[in-house]
Amino acid sequence: MSQDMGFDRVEEAASAIRAQCNELPRIAIVLGSGLGAFAETLPDAVVIPYDTLPNWPRSTVVGHAGTLVVGTIAGRRVAALSGRVHAYEGHNFSTITFAVRVMARLGVQQLILTNAAGGINTDFGQGALMLIEDHINLMGGNPLVGPNDERFGPRFPDMTEVYSRRLRTIAGQAAVAAGAFVTHGVYAGLLGPSYETPAEIRFLRTAGADAVGMSTVPEAIAARHMGLEVLGISCITNMAAGVLDQPLVHEEVLETAKRVRGSFIALLEQIVARL
Repeated sequence: MSQDMGFDRVEEAASAIRAQCNELPRIAIVLGSGLGAFAETLPDAVVIPYDTLPNWPRSTVVGHAGTLVVGTIAGRRVAALSGRVHAYEGHNFSTITFAVRVMARLGVQQLILTNAAGGINTDFGQGALMLIEDHINLMGGNPLVGPNDERFGPRFPDMTEVYSRRLRTIAGQAAVAAGAFVTHGVYAGLLGPSYETPAEIRFLRTAGADAVGMSTVPEAIAARHMGLEVLGISCITNMAAGVLDQPLVHEEVLETAKRVRGSFIALLEQIVARL
């Protein structure tokens, strides 16, 4: 692939979205496993299946609907991405971050990344909502490797503040208004798709991680590369390996996400209203 093909492919998808939306979003929300119900609540919505958009990667994981929904909350036009693709599905990092780059080219200024994560911090319980303060990239790659296209961003973008302090403050205020309890912590991104071993979880806890998952990190890096302001929210859908004496299953992730759906949706609505 030539250096400019990535940009051209992103622009082609962005043009297709522009053609279907009278008003473009300034806020985008990527919805993690089991958290897609938020997209169904958006009024005045334009629903665009991923498979109708040029070059858009297809979601294959259970709990990821595979639709782009553009709707309105508190007078703000919002794009909700119900489903994402992951490295463990066989995608490269350029593909994983394609949707984020399209959102940036549409003029999105704030990106909210959500995920279902395993709890490493033993103070967390299932269903906790964690605002991501920082991340540890243990996914074995970076979406910025390779030739840099300056139309996307600089060769060496700063990552001192990947997750905006300003947005975390707003999210804390929104949580109070929504009656939702949030905590704060560091997210470790691993490749997957196997869940981590108890020894790996002990290592991650020692390294300073509070939660672990298989997404978000590449998207956050690409978003900062393009100058977006990023907020990350992890739903602690299960406790990580070795924390509890029981095996880990994806069905538990989806069930916990379903249980906290109400508070999660209320939190997102309050956050958007304050942006």
